[in-house]
Amino acid sequence: MKTEINSHYNYEEVIIWLEKKGIELYGNHFKILENDHPIVYKLIAYFLKDEPTCFQFNIDLNKGILLSGPVGCGKTTLMNLMKHLTPTAHKFSIKPCRDISFEFIQDGYEIIHKYSKGRLYQAEPKTICFDDLGTENNLKYYGNECNVMAEILLSRYDNFTTKKIQTHITTNLSASEIETHYGNRVRSRLREMINLIGFEKGIEDKRK
Repeated sequence: MKTEINSHYNYEEVIIWLEKKGIELYGNHFKILENDHPIVYKLIAYFLKDEPTCFQFNIDLNKGILLSGPVGCGKTTLMNLMKHLTPTAHKFSIKPCRDISFEFIQDGYEIIHKYSKGRLYQAEPKTICFDDLGTENNLKYYGNECNVMAEILLSRYDNFTTKKIQTHITTNLSASEIETHYGNRVRSRLREMINLIGFEKGIEDKRK
């Protein structure tokens, strides 16, 4: 079913542009499937800061994005494409959660500060997309176990409420699985921090 959008942006043209960028980045096999257009429209509206369309989709531009869906549905690829669509003022970096967990093993608790308090290199944006939330494990640093991403997300909630710094996330976890992994406090704060955009559970694995 085609989504009707009333906007000064031509969403069909934006999708054609994104496909060209995708071919540039990922090769000639890249294609944005028509079944994915409803999800992609929402992401385009958000990252172009198209207020009327975001209102139509019930998306709050003050919040970040949580893009959820099964393994292989293209979440990371789409967020990488959105980096090229986003106005300079809203640029973001993408950081795999597994990489953060390995950094924590090496450098300890300063990694939590690095990703939560905005202590990134000055040239990097403060808005971060934490990629594949749930693929990292609880880790030990000098014998102390720490749920690294839970601590980072709780701290970024404080940044969101005081400085309006946004957080984006990709994950294949459901809301209840997020609560199991990270606790009710994290799930509760995420509700306030993010817009949920989700692929259907039965969607095909595009890596096959």
